[in-house]
Amino acid sequence: MSVSYKRLWKLLIDKEISKSEMRTSAGIAASTVSRMNKNEYISLEVLEKICIALDCDFGDIIEIDKNE
Repeated sequence: MSVSYKRLWKLLIDKEISKSEMRTSAGIAASTVSRMNKNEYISLEVLEKICIALDCDFGDIIEIDKNE
């Protein structure tokens, strides 16, 4: 199993928000976004910050890929 942030990237496109804008408004490090680009794990605290900044829920930004 692996984590996928495809839902987050689609949400950013739909809301016309860049990754940089999201990073700034959520108060997260550039290295965290870099890890997300590689579908690596990040802390629940970071996911919470992103959800608050984008006014969404965890399921809107992350999914588990059970095939990997």
